Amino acid sequence: MFDKILIANRGEIALRIHRACHEMGIKTVAVHSTADSDAMHVRLADQAVCIGPPSATESYLNIPAIISAAEITGADAIHPGYGFLSENARFAEIVEEHQIGWIGPSPKHIRMMGDKVEAKRTAARLGLPLVPGSDGPITDLSEAETVAFEIGYPVLVKAASGGGGRGMKVVDSPEKLGTLIAQARAEAKAAFGDDTVYLEKYLGNPRHIEFQVFGDTHGNAIHLGERDCSLQRRHQKVLEEAPSPALNAAQRAEMGEIVRKAIAGLGYRGAGTIEFLYEEGRFYFIEMNTRLQVEHPVTEMITGIDLVREQIRVAAGLPLSVKQEDIRFAGHAIECRINAEDPATFTPSPGKVEHYHAPGGLHVRVDSALYSGYRIPSNYDSLISKLIVYGSGRNDCLMRLRRALEEYIISGPKTTIPLHQALIEDPEFQNGDYTIKWLENWLETKRSAE
Repeated sequence: MFDKILIANRGEIALRIHRACHEMGIKTVAVHSTADSDAMHVRLADQAVCIGPPSATESYLNIPAIISAAEITGADAIHPGYGFLSENARFAEIVEEHQIGWIGPSPKHIRMMGDKVEAKRTAARLGLPLVPGSDGPITDLSEAETVAFEIGYPVLVKAASGGGGRGMKVVDSPEKLGTLIAQARAEAKAAFGDDTVYLEKYLGNPRHIEFQVFGDTHGNAIHLGERDCSLQRRHQKVLEEAPSPALNAAQRAEMGEIVRKAIAGLGYRGAGTIEFLYEEGRFYFIEMNTRLQVEHPVTEMITGIDLVREQIRVAAGLPLSVKQEDIRFAGHAIECRINAEDPATFTPSPGKVEHYHAPGGLHVRVDSALYSGYRIPSNYDSLISKLIVYGSGRNDCLMRLRRALEEYIISGPKTTIPLHQALIEDPEFQNGDYTIKWLENWLETKRSAE
């Protein structure tokens, strides 16, 4: 087992990893920018190293600085968390080249799944159901026109690299295809340095459902059920729950076994998430994330399995602590992503936290690095907290979530707590009757009413 782990991240995920390490008797090293010198994970870590100025490119994305910090502190492993360098295959290679443990999948698998075209080819080989689309990158307009005609409009132009909705365009007619492909290429080039795009059939109104998977170096592979991540704004997740209100136990078991076999066939190591669109009872593979997900706590709540602990164990060469037959799904969990944003306009709202009081009670969990007097920097993502609530069933979970949101106090910056309070009062959400388009339509209806 590792003696000391460097956490190459910040905010709530850095604190989450720190806690798991200390519960395992492992020391931690926090790396931080000058903007994060008073961050909670920096205060609690056994050692802390400043790696650069506020800009992420000069600090949290500064590979030489992170490797140097690991070497001078004697860290024998690096955990990348999510975001930043977590899915950077070259970073993983550099870490391993320096004889430092990499707490994540192999660089080969990171690179394979980071290329969306190669990921689709791999998924097809592994038996995962695909969205109809091009066999590979689109190289010219005539090819695109042929593919679009065969699968039928509307079609979706997608960047082969990256995500978050960038380099993604919906085309509803042949006349718009050329223009929108050019726009998608330009966006992808600016965001990811790669203008490769491909085409998929645009599904009308699906849900976004993902399966948590895990593999080790001993040939073991498991799935830990699904999460419903359909509540999205501009392709960014807002609230997640597990299990999905749309699936029953038989569907969960069938699809879970398909993804488990795929992971076993891939020889995958560590945590991963296989994401699908789900419409009219059918699943369609869209991508695989080769890292821990922001929404991993809802899976932990319904399975009782610490995913960060499993990541560390697997990276240290140990087998998974559970087998598929040991996993039981019990109850229901919902996670609200709370951002430092205006809940009406979604404008970022950094600044000093005047007062902070987290909710508590049975089955209420808060993953946050906030505290009274902390100043939220303007340099990074606006996610400041995750409120995760568990109940014996979905209705019980919703009642507890309502109470927890009422108790949660973050004064100073504006937050999206009021948005979540309004969301959970909507009858359609309460009935679990929503898709990936539902939230944006709901927001537009609210704006029109005002």
